[in-house]
Amino acid sequence: MRIDGPAVYGYGDANADFHVFGDSPARHGGTATGVPFTDSEAGRRLQALVHELGFATDAYADEPDLSNLYLSYIHPGDGEPTPASYADQERFLDAELRAINAHILLPVGDRAFAYALEHHTSVRGKTDPRTSEMHATPVRGRGFLVIPVKEPTEWTETDRERLLATLRELLDGDYRQIKGVATTVG
Repeated sequence: MRIDGPAVYGYGDANADFHVFGDSPARHGGTATGVPFTDSEAGRRLQALVHELGFATDAYADEPDLSNLYLSYIHPGDGEPTPASYADQERFLDAELRAINAHILLPVGDRAFAYALEHHTSVRGKTDPRTSEMHATPVRGRGFLVIPVKEPTEWTETDRERLLATLRELLDGDYRQIKGVATTVG
C-alpha cells in the first residue's frame, strides 16, 4: 500500500532508551514539518514535558534536538488513515521499534497503546486498552516497559504531573529491560 502525500517518518536519537509513538500526523501533527509531534497542540504539550525531563533542549521546536528519545507513528502518511492502511503500516513501526531497540515504549493514544499491548506484551486480554484508564501506569512487556500516554490534548494538570512523576522515577532508577538476542549455534 502506498502512502499518498508527505510522510512523517521517525525522528530523534537512534540510540534512544525511550521511544514515543503515536497514531499518525493527522492526529498528532508533523505534516508541515516532517517531524512527529510538531505543528500541533499535542506536539507542544508533549515536547514541553520531554524538555522538562531533559530529553529536548527546547520546550518546543519544529526540529527538536533530542537526546535519548525517539519519536514516530504507527501510520506516517498524510491524511486520515484507514483500517487497511493502518494494518499495512504496522509492520514498518514494528521494524522501527526493534531497530531503535528502546527499553521504554510510550504509546500515545488508544490505538498506539492497543498496538503495544497486542504486539509487545502478553497482557492484551488482561489490561484495559484505554489510555484514559492506564495513563502513566507501567506495563511489563516482552523486552519493553510500556508506559501508556493519554492523548496530550486531553491532559489535565494531574495527568501531566502523573506522567512526569512516572518518567522521573524511571530515569532515577534502572529502567533498562533485559532483552534477549536471538542466535543460532551450530
